[in-house]
Amino acid sequence: MPDNGDPKPLKEFLDRIDAWYRDNHEGFRTLFDATIANVVKCPADPTDPDGKKVYFDWRGATIDTLKNFFRDWYNDWYKTKPNDGLNSIEKFSWLTYENDYGMVFMTCGPGLEMTKDFTNLQGDQMDDTGEDGQKLINLWRTELGTRMDDFEQGPWDTFNQFFIRELRDASVRPVDAPGDNSVVVAPTDCVINMIVDDLAEETPIPVKTVTMNVKQLLAGSEYYKKFVPREEDGTTLPGGTAVSCILMPDTYHWYHAPVEGEVVESHDDVHGIYYGMRDFPELLNKGNVGYGFDYEMFDNFRRGYLVFRTTFTDPKGKEHETYVAMVTVGLNSIGSVQYEPEFKNPQKPVAVTKGQKIGNFQYGGSLNILLFEYSRFPALQLHMGQRIGTLEAPERTKGLFTGPYHTQSRRGIPFAR
Repeated sequence: MPDNGDPKPLKEFLDRIDAWYRDNHEGFRTLFDATIANVVKCPADPTDPDGKKVYFDWRGATIDTLKNFFRDWYNDWYKTKPNDGLNSIEKFSWLTYENDYGMVFMTCGPGLEMTKDFTNLQGDQMDDTGEDGQKLINLWRTELGTRMDDFEQGPWDTFNQFFIRELRDASVRPVDAPGDNSVVVAPTDCVINMIVDDLAEETPIPVKTVTMNVKQLLAGSEYYKKFVPREEDGTTLPGGTAVSCILMPDTYHWYHAPVEGEVVESHDDVHGIYYGMRDFPELLNKGNVGYGFDYEMFDNFRRGYLVFRTTFTDPKGKEHETYVAMVTVGLNSIGSVQYEPEFKNPQKPVAVTKGQKIGNFQYGGSLNILLFEYSRFPALQLHMGQRIGTLEAPERTKGLFTGPYHTQSRRGIPFAR
């Protein structure tokens, strides 16, 4: 296959996976061929009958098909509009849809290294100070329209600088009830869902079709015990609650403290996989983003976590202490989970105010998972007049909130350990 004048970093990447396939490096060819042999046809989608925007048919693909897919993805980066930002990820993810071989290929050995290398290539593009980066910034500014009014107006040297753009000032995201520690606030701009109650301990169990391994999600931290069943004063307390906060590509990508108190433990770089969702399109579930999704997989993705200790006074004047964890997960084309210096693996507790800036995600998919102790966060509760969502143009809804099929898998996800 001709190199088509590929830039040096891309050419080296494509040559490497071509050589891996030719030499069957650590089983690369064997697993790739098995992946293709077991690709499952996309179910029909009545909302997108031709499937051209979000479906890629990998059946019968060759290594050249894979190389050309990466080449197009790499070369078209500066043309990608906000509403289309997930399209290539979604097309790539059809390799793993209901495909055990695809899951293994993406999540271990040279297949994992391949996705890591390509993610790094994309990161270099997003950090490029050249003309293409400015083209992409201008494209996004035009597409975002008045959404940009909430932010500083630049200039930005790179697209990643634009992507983690700062708010214009604190007034555009006021922190609710700053003097009331019982009020929990959203950590970032997100689509939020209650995902599971009564969290289990070490073995993921299905609850409302959701699975999650809390101990592994927190990288084995002893604080995981705060969120799973435990003995207290001779009584067995059930597990706590997890809430998903999924970030859309075209919104604010800094995340902040959901409570006031102190960070008693944090880890900003828990290594993991970059790709490998069996049901990535179902994460974008007709606006009800993340509901009923198997969150077990996120304890295998690249991530960080923080554990907050906070105290609050209830309406009768009684003081309580409780713990809240926030897991920051980088998905797919994102390899950066960046914390502010004071929250990078501190050796002693760090004081934090509600709404204080914690860190950011650069370009790609991402989410925060909040964990609460038993009975501390029973429901999402809003006051009259608080924002509950926005009315959307159909193209944004279709681009960011609607997956190409809606038959969710209930099967587990095999990961190589």
